[in-house]
Order: sequence, then structure tokens, then C-alpha cells
Amino acid sequence: MPRLADLLRLPPYQAYSYSYPHKTAYRPIEPPRPLSQLWAGERRDALFLYLHVPFCSYRCGFCNLFALARPDPAKVERYLQQMEHQLRATAAALAEHRFVRFALGGGTPTYLDVEQLRQVFAMVERHANIDLRAIPAGIEVSPETVDAEKLRVCREAGIDRVSMGIQSFSEAEVRALVRPQQREVVERAIGAIREAGFPTLNLDLIYGIAGQTVASFLASIDSALSHAPEELYLYPLYVRPLTGLGRIEAKNGGKTGFVLQPEPLDERLALYQAGRDRLLQAGYTQVSMRMFRAPHAPDLAAPVYCCQSDGMVGIGCGARSYTGRLHYSSEYGVARRSVAEILDHYLARDEASFACADYGIELDADEQRRRYVIQSLLIRPGLEHAGYRERFGADCLDDLPQLRDLIELGLADDDGALLALNDEGLARADTLGPWLTSAAIAQRMRDYRLG
Repeated sequence: MPRLADLLRLPPYQAYSYSYPHKTAYRPIEPPRPLSQLWAGERRDALFLYLHVPFCSYRCGFCNLFALARPDPAKVERYLQQMEHQLRATAAALAEHRFVRFALGGGTPTYLDVEQLRQVFAMVERHANIDLRAIPAGIEVSPETVDAEKLRVCREAGIDRVSMGIQSFSEAEVRALVRPQQREVVERAIGAIREAGFPTLNLDLIYGIAGQTVASFLASIDSALSHAPEELYLYPLYVRPLTGLGRIEAKNGGKTGFVLQPEPLDERLALYQAGRDRLLQAGYTQVSMRMFRAPHAPDLAAPVYCCQSDGMVGIGCGARSYTGRLHYSSEYGVARRSVAEILDHYLARDEASFACADYGIELDADEQRRRYVIQSLLIRPGLEHAGYRERFGADCLDDLPQLRDLIELGLADDDGALLALNDEGLARADTLGPWLTSAAIAQRMRDYRLG
């Protein structure tokens, strides 16, 4: 991989490292591995349960998630049945376990109607060792799918965090994102969420939209702040292959695949810095390049979950599961045809097949170390030397000497206990993630044929 000093000469937005390795590094597992064997040697007393609902009212132009817009109603019903089959088979394979975090994502889970939402919560209660009322439990919504009855069902089930993608309060900017959204619908949805009494409201905004300026971005942030959300995420726009915006860009010879390269200079860094400063002035704490937390956000008195160390169990087509040595999921696609084919394959499976992992990636010792470093370093407080040493038996600076470049180039500070990115380092998080990606994973990502 290139030297960090050389990468810093490129524009800062190279790739978003929200998970490592990325799903484009996954491949078929032959022969399939029984889940009971995969989880047998893992700690199962502090797991994260994630359910994926891959349905939406419409597909936004920037979206590369595993999602299908306006599915046939019968397919939705069949999907919920399959989710229960998968959850039951997975819980049996886990044997003794405990979930301490829960999220219902997508897609748009609130695309489901009231009775379907009740069905989802009922299956979780039946098959998983989990108490949603006693742990952090979140759901993703979109403005047009929010109504009082759905929110009531979610709150009564134990959901305490609602995350809603606004992207922008400017109707011209959401049109540029190929997102049919009206501000009055957004305002009404926020009001309904507040009325329902959820302790945590998160709002997502995007910067880098065509026609957006610093002034218009700050106006959207100020509109969001008027609702005093407990959390705000600021996402840079990435135009990815096979998304609506990606198809437009591809006609003009745009970037494809995972490759570090110069991109046209844009205003995203200036927009990020302006947005960050506005939120810090408003009293928010920066947790990562993207996440900002309000001073009035509730303190979570809940069982500890550590994303670097504890496992995740994903249920549903498109959901990922993480053990220490193997990550697995269903296949990945973006184009509607590819998503529909993968979904049909999921719907045709028998329950016994859900007791095995047949698609994913095994992490050797080096990849396990890299994942731990990426997951720790790109959020605050940062990478603890003692925690790394306890897990891997050596110091992180010895295992990955390239980390010393962060200090030498003024992107991080190290007091002997904690290696932590400073403000400049956080601003370059989307360069640092790709920089820490191994050559082998980068090659697998480049070789992946996205459908």
C-alpha cells in the first residue's frame, strides 16, 4: 500500500471504513461451516443482535445498501417467516448466550406495517435471550414511513433510539440526491418521534451534495439543532457503482471499485470542517469523523458491548455476523436485479441451511489485528495499548509499525496508554481506513464483481 505521507496529498475522501473487512472481500465458504462450531469457542455473554429489513418506499440515488424498493407484499410476508426460521436456527446453534445490544435496520424497517413490526418483536422475544427494555435498542426509519402507531409499537417493545436519515433540509439538495422528500414530512416525522418519547433521536445529514454550499449545509445543521437531537451524524457523499448517482457518473467515466486514486477536488472537507465546528460550538462531543453526541444525550447504564471484541449476530438477507475468526452473511448486491436474485435465494432456503455459514471471510491473525486497530482508532477515545496487548500479546506499534506515521505526521497523539487521533486525524479518517487495509483484502475488494 502507498505511504501515508503520499496518501495525504490526495483528497481526503477515499473510502468509508465502517466495517473491516468490507463485504466485497467475502466469498463462498466451501464446505459450509456449522454455526455451532463457529460460535463454540467464542464469548457469547455480550452479543449484538442485528435484524435487517431490506425494503424501502424508494431507492435513494446515493444508496448502496442491500435494499429493494416497493417489493411484492407476499414477498415481505415470506421474508418475515424466513427471518424467524433463521433466528430460531441461529439461537439453537448459539446455545447459551446473551444479547446486550439490538438494532433493527435496513432498508427501512418502518416500511413494515404495524402488525408486521409486532411480528418481528415477537419472534425476537420467542427465540433470543434478550430483554429489549433493559439494553440499548435502536431502529432506523425514514420520514415518509413514520406514524404514531408504528412508533408506539416500537417504544412498547423496548426501542429507545430512533435514527432517521434526513440528508438535507433543503428540497433542492434532496432532489439532487434523487430522494423524493418534502421538508414538511420530515418535520412531522420528528415531531411524532418526540411525542412518542424515545430517549435518543439521531438525525443523519449528508455533505457534498451537488449545489450544496457551506451556508446551505450549516442551514440544515441549524434546522436539525432546532429539534435538539441526542445524536447527529454527518456523512460525506460517496457516489458508488450501480447506485442511481453512480450510474449517472459511470456514463462520464467515473471511479469504480476499491482503488486509492486522486479524485476531483471538491468542497467536502470545507463542509465537514464547518459542520464539525458548528456542532462543537453547540456543545456536541465528536465521537468519530461522522458521529456527534449532545450533552443532554442519556448515559447508557447497560451491559458493556465492545465492537472490537464482542460478536455480532445478523439475521436477515444482507445482515452480517462476526465471530473472532470468521465473518459471514448472505451475498451482496446493489443493482435491483442482483438484490432481487439474492433475496429470492434467501426465501428459498430451508431452515436447516441457516445453521451453517456458506458465504464470508476467515480472518487470519494479521486481519484480526487490523480490524481491532481500525475499529478502535477511528473512534474516540482511540486505541488503548493495554487492551490491544491483552488481546494480542504485543504492542500495537510493534505489530503495525506504520501506526508510528500517524504521530510523526501530526495526525495522532500517544501518551503511552492511548493512541488517539487528533482533529486533523479524524478529518482524514476516510484516508486512514484504506491505508490500514491489508494488500490481500484490498485485492479481494478490487476483484469483486458487484451486481
